[in-house]
Amino acid sequence: MSAYGDGERTLHVVDRTDDCLGWQVHPDERLARTSHAIATDDGLWLLDPLDAPGLDESLAEYGDVAGVLVCSSWHARDAGELAARHGVPVSVPTWLDRVAERVETETERRLDAPGAFRFRASNPLPSWQEAILHRERDGTLYVPESIGTSRFFRVGDERLGVSLYRRLLPPRAALADLDPDRILVGHGDGITENAGGELAHALANARRRAPRAMFEHGPAAVSALWDSQRH
Repeated sequence: MSAYGDGERTLHVVDRTDDCLGWQVHPDERLARTSHAIATDDGLWLLDPLDAPGLDESLAEYGDVAGVLVCSSWHARDAGELAARHGVPVSVPTWLDRVAERVETETERRLDAPGAFRFRASNPLPSWQEAILHRERDGTLYVPESIGTSRFFRVGDERLGVSLYRRLLPPRAALADLDPDRILVGHGDGITENAGGELAHALANARRRAPRAMFEHGPAAVSALWDSQRH
C-alpha cells in the first residue's frame, strides 16, 4: 500500500450530508487523502480538493462552487485545476506558505474563513502550517492534517488519531477547548457520533501512545515524508 495513490482515479464518497460532500480518489492509499465540499453562507466551498471523474456532477447537487480553499501548506492537491474550471481563485489563509507556487492559477490571501466558519491557525513546524475551520452554530470542525481517521493516524482502539508527527506535542492549544458534533478531516472518513468524545480521547492519549504509533507507523511515515516532496 503506497502513501499516495496513483493510476486511475475514481470518485469514492466517504461523507455525504445535506450540506457536505467528502470524497477520496484512491481509497486504498495509506494516507486516505480526503477532500470536502461544504455549503456556507458564502456558497459552496471546496476544501483541499482532489479532482476525479464525475466530481462536477456530484458538486452540482449542492450548488455552484463559490470558492476553493487550501487549508494546509501540504494540500495544494488539485486546487488550481478545480478553481480554474469553476472560475474562482485559490484562497489561501494568510499564514500558509508553499501553496501559491504549486497552483497554476490566481491565488488570494484570506484572513477570514468563508461563511460562519472561523479559522484557527496551527503551525507545528516551519514548513507545516494549517488552518483549522470551526463553525460554532452546528458544531462542525474541519482539521486538514493534525488529526485523522485513516489507519495511518490511529493505534489501538482509536477512531480518531493525532498525526504521528504531532504525537509528542499534540495540538491541544488549537483543539482542546472544542466539543464538536461533527469532525471532518483531510485524511479519512468523518466522525458524526460522539465526535467531541473522540477528539478528547485522541488528544489525551496522543503522547502516551506515541511509542506504539512510532513502532506501527514509523517506517511508513518516513516513506510518506519522502513522497510528499512532489505534492
